[in-house]
Amino acid sequence: MSKYKCVIFDCDGVLIDSEMIATKTMVDMANDLGVSIEIKDALSQFKGKSFSTCMEIVSTLLGKPLPETFEADYRAKSFEAFKENIKPIAGIKTVLQHLELPFCTASSGPEDKIRLNLGLSGLLPFFENNIFSCYTIKKWKPDPAIFLWAAETMGFKPSECVVVEDSLTGVRAAKSGGFDVFGFTAHDYDNELEKEATKTFGSMSEFLEMI
Repeated sequence: MSKYKCVIFDCDGVLIDSEMIATKTMVDMANDLGVSIEIKDALSQFKGKSFSTCMEIVSTLLGKPLPETFEADYRAKSFEAFKENIKPIAGIKTVLQHLELPFCTASSGPEDKIRLNLGLSGLLPFFENNIFSCYTIKKWKPDPAIFLWAAETMGFKPSECVVVEDSLTGVRAAKSGGFDVFGFTAHDYDNELEKEATKTFGSMSEFLEMI
């Protein structure tokens, strides 16, 4: 029997394989403005950060404010890229089909992006009424508010939940809220999670046994 009563999944990089798509869109737009940044460096700098923080990083590299239309242009371009290339994380559908605990997703992205990508990946039916976006409460990781809101709405205490995260920012947010957190390391490019997560795993095939 599991020690947990609820699972809170991050979305990007845990449920859907979207981070390379999103990062490439950001890098292409930044470099078009005159920034010189490589995908590998961007993955490390942007991973787990709020969109406003990513824009601040790009603005600093550029040395001036970004165009007022930058976010709207990014959303339009990234949504088109998602429609062409998005896919679920390998093995996650099997996990969701066999997970016997209540679960939800808590993400830094806007809800329309979450729903779009879950829908494109065939995962939306699993989460239809259990999607929590930082944009709704206007608080972003590493603030634990998104996880606390998700747990309370689902009807559980932080100690009864486990969070599944793939970024150091997300891991720290969960820990500061009093949650156990499992770090998904398939795309842990800098090997950051093992030293801070409650447990780590590299394949979704391991997850059900862990809980």
